[in-house]
Amino acid sequence: MASQMDDSHRRFLQALMRSAIIDEQTAKKLHRHCCRVHDTRYATGQLDDYIDTINSHLQPMFMQIRKGMCEESGVQHYALVNMSETDITRMTSDYADHELELFRKIMDLIVDADFGTASSTEILNCALTLNKKPKKKDTEQLLNRLVHDSWLTERQGEYCLSTRCIIEMDSYIRTMYQNQVKQCHICRNIAFQILQRSNRASVPCL
Repeated sequence: MASQMDDSHRRFLQALMRSAIIDEQTAKKLHRHCCRVHDTRYATGQLDDYIDTINSHLQPMFMQIRKGMCEESGVQHYALVNMSETDITRMTSDYADHELELFRKIMDLIVDADFGTASSTEILNCALTLNKKPKKKDTEQLLNRLVHDSWLTERQGEYCLSTRCIIEMDSYIRTMYQNQVKQCHICRNIAFQILQRSNRASVPCL
């Protein structure tokens, strides 16, 4: 039987909804804070059990808090996922059709790349292949929005799928790219930067 969801759980969920995704350390601090504010029993190391309680009550609404690891840092993150929307349609309220078309193209570039990244130049050139060719500044603005909204991450002009994107788009990525998708042999999570990590010191998958 699922544990009873109380006001501390609801406060935790509301905070996660505002942030879209939070790292494990932030989640632990939020867990402790919510329990103290609502005078609820708190125990160190019980975060996953706490989230399981929330998930048991989210299930009828086809939502779930999922955990995934940042490929770059090895840090665990938590994101709220809408289980009734398994592909890019979850982004339609924030992005126009032609913007989603370009985002799909960006995903194609990243999945096809050996190191799981696409350069700004590659993306700008890709945008010119669309039926509705955007101006350079419009593509740059879209990239900035995708980074700001945590769908992409950027470092020195190289873009990759963010931890949030990989967690939320897991089903879409596995369905659309199937044999192209690499995964960690330990945790079975999708991994785009395996080759890149093998060429440098990195945090191991836990």
